[in-house]
Amino acid sequence: MKLIYILTCSILLFSCNNEPCPSSENKDSETKQEIIDPIKFDYGKLPFKNKNGNLTAVIEIPAGTNGKFEYNYELKEFTQEIRDGKPRVVKFLPYVGNYGFIPGTYMDPSIGGDGDALDILIIGESIKQGEIIEIIPIATLKLLDGGEEDHKVIGVPIDNDLNTTNITDYESLSEPIKEIIKTWFTNYKGPCKMQFQGWIGTDSTNIEIKKWVKI
Repeated sequence: MKLIYILTCSILLFSCNNEPCPSSENKDSETKQEIIDPIKFDYGKLPFKNKNGNLTAVIEIPAGTNGKFEYNYELKEFTQEIRDGKPRVVKFLPYVGNYGFIPGTYMDPSIGGDGDALDILIIGESIKQGEIIEIIPIATLKLLDGGEEDHKVIGVPIDNDLNTTNITDYESLSEPIKEIIKTWFTNYKGPCKMQFQGWIGTDSTNIEIKKWVKI
């Protein structure tokens, strides 16, 4: 028994001499690495079109979720909106698509914009927050919010694996999908908060997007 005990201790000692043994110092080091802030990516500097010549969208709110997030250009991070001192959550069905913005655009208040990048709803597979995807704008949902225009661009991913509806333009946007999108946006803020005005097709949507390209 003594011989087995001595051999066991010798093996353990040899292992610790050749590889670092667990210690409180190593655990502290691991903990510090976990809480170090990552380098923040500046989505505000993305161009209007990517190197492939395609429009892109930055995802702020993944499809199927209710938290109201937006990209904070100063903090360079996605933050949840605060309303009445609490993080804002949409008190309705989850987002019916991936909500985000088109980089390289700015809705200038001097010509009727709201001072932000152009919003867009991407129909298709749910995409995680912060992803940048190539998109095709296909339509615009015309809305009034408190008497002011609050139109929503509708798009689809160029990637066929993400475009689960096989929609490529306004003509292939089916009436049931249009009705779902319309119903969601006219009710997610509560009854009678948003008024439906109509739809704009693909060509007119592209013209409207170009209107808000940063100069």
